[in-house]
Amino acid sequence: MPPAVRTTELEDGVQQQSLLHSRNAFMTELPSDRTLTQGSPFMQFPAHLPVSNAPYADNPFVTPSPSQSHLGDAAYTHSSDHFGSYDAAGGKPAWFGVSAARDKQKAKIKERIMLFIIIVVTLVLIVFRKRIYNAQASSTSGASNIKLGANQVAIVIGRSGDSVKMEDGTYFTYKNDHGGIFIVDDTNPYNDNAQPQSWTPPLNKTWPFGKQRIFGVNLGGWLVPEPLIVPHLYEKYSDLQPPLNGDEWTLSQAMTADTAGGGLSQMENHYKTFITERDFAEIAGAGLNWVRLPMPFNAFGTLEGEPFLPDVAWSYVLKAFKWARKYGIRINLDFHTMPGSQNGFNHSGKSGAVAWMNGVMGLANTQRSLDFIRGVTEFISQDEYKNLVPIIGVVNEPYGQDWDTKPVAMHMFYLHVYKMIREITGVGEGKGPYIAIHDHFQSKRNWEGFLSGADRLALDSHMYFTFGGKDTPSIEGFPAAPCRIWGTQFNQSRNNFGFTFGGAWSLGFNDCGQQNCAIWNDYTTWTPEIKQQLKDFALSQMDAFGDFFFWTWKTTVSKYSPGGTVIGAPLWNYKLGLDNGWMPTDPRDSINHCATKMNVSNDPNSFYRGELLPWQTGGTALTTISNLLVPQYTATGPPPKLPTPTWAAGVKGDDGWANDADTSPGTVPIANCKYPDSWNPGNSPPNPLCQ
Repeated sequence: MPPAVRTTELEDGVQQQSLLHSRNAFMTELPSDRTLTQGSPFMQFPAHLPVSNAPYADNPFVTPSPSQSHLGDAAYTHSSDHFGSYDAAGGKPAWFGVSAARDKQKAKIKERIMLFIIIVVTLVLIVFRKRIYNAQASSTSGASNIKLGANQVAIVIGRSGDSVKMEDGTYFTYKNDHGGIFIVDDTNPYNDNAQPQSWTPPLNKTWPFGKQRIFGVNLGGWLVPEPLIVPHLYEKYSDLQPPLNGDEWTLSQAMTADTAGGGLSQMENHYKTFITERDFAEIAGAGLNWVRLPMPFNAFGTLEGEPFLPDVAWSYVLKAFKWARKYGIRINLDFHTMPGSQNGFNHSGKSGAVAWMNGVMGLANTQRSLDFIRGVTEFISQDEYKNLVPIIGVVNEPYGQDWDTKPVAMHMFYLHVYKMIREITGVGEGKGPYIAIHDHFQSKRNWEGFLSGADRLALDSHMYFTFGGKDTPSIEGFPAAPCRIWGTQFNQSRNNFGFTFGGAWSLGFNDCGQQNCAIWNDYTTWTPEIKQQLKDFALSQMDAFGDFFFWTWKTTVSKYSPGGTVIGAPLWNYKLGLDNGWMPTDPRDSINHCATKMNVSNDPNSFYRGELLPWQTGGTALTTISNLLVPQYTATGPPPKLPTPTWAAGVKGDDGWANDADTSPGTVPIANCKYPDSWNPGNSPPNPLCQ
């Protein structure tokens, strides 16, 4: 049974308006003792002030706003102009010097006003501090509706300890020790006032890229299932011959053939149960403020011969949008699979060959994917969604298209996508999302200068120790390794490329090719010392990346795990680590971890400078961008008009040019630029580049 509900109905208009204001006033924040220290070699963000003085820090003096659209502003209103009528000279009340009688009269009025305010505040505290907040407040019985008068807006503001009813009728208690609030607004489903933590700006404020850290997690395995994350889906068909490839293609085929077991509808049941609203609430409670949402191309339909469940995943993307907005979480929306497979890995939809931007169907598959990117860009760039989805990842981990030091094919794709997206959104802050491109598993140095001048381009880099071929059975030595290896790389990329983030990483450190990995698959045997080492390993990676998305939020039980009852892949499960003590309860603990806990310091010249350049954040954009790191010719030559035949005198011949309106110039080499050999150019571009 759900908890008891107390519903208060106010009919007096003045009381109603005061109530609305008072609910704003209670949007205060938890105290913060986090102070950022200058000079850390891994200080990705300027630590000039204690967090308590930062733009989104705790402020006990909150001015309530009568406007519903400014609910989220209350927690960081600082102007002293709001706290009394004082003259500019410095301290005298504006009414100083009036008669004593009028002073007494005003004093009585002020006493009555203060008494009224105290009564209202007390009532609000009694009524609203313990409530059930219903996710469908307007339509479900037992909802904690705030019933105001006609034409009044009913908004529910939820906090830690409040109970939430999900769409399946079950309840959970919202737990958030970081001062986060959730919002239910029946009349405005696009209300962007929620905050996941008191120190994270609400959705209605522009995210300060390069200044405030992204603490994020991937929702892997949800809409793009993988056997590491959701092994139970695959293990059901482990006896099939031929066996599954560990990809969604063969899993979908097996499900379709399994009509007695539910057929392909099993996939939607997985969508429905693996990630729910409760997960988004718990992500906010974990101190995380972003999610990276892997999205499959079959969310937009399939063609004949493709076994995937068509279209349905998009409805769950919309659910993710709804839940993220409710709890104030921003989304990095990632195109995780592409038609034909962009890398041949199991998480691309189909293992094996790469037929996206490669081979006979490479162009056709790429054209199809561009349509998906275009449609999603149009959708998320609407005013209703642009605050919610500030990053779009245009393709996850492309591999095999053009594998040398300069992947020209991917450069061309990224350039085309960039132009297409910015033609839709325009350029400048607030006009569409940041465009995230993957580093193609190359050194981040190879991307320095790429599309220099482009509006809000981001570099997504996925870093793992587990695929490095090391078989050591011990985690000794790993906790400090990210500080030594990755911190400088990410700092330099922010300085030389622009916004750079760690889009996927884990606590996996061992390939286990020849060693016994049983201990690392059974977290129930881990000692407090092991858990502390893992936590240090996590904090070091967080600090080295600066902005990050852990892979992944949760995993499920595998029948091959100890006893067949233990949750699998514990080193890849953020939620499990949070619940069992090897992930931090506050990701801000990672700030300066490399310097203060791991004792790793690097050359100060490798520090992040503290802010991105204006054109990298939607400020003053450059008029031109560097299209490609390859030489080009210039369109300044004469039109390519061909010579005509010579005829006998008196014969009127052609002039070699059918359309007199075609006056476009031809292309010629740039003057004084030395080009590589056209037929044997090698891999190194010229310097200067000839562009």
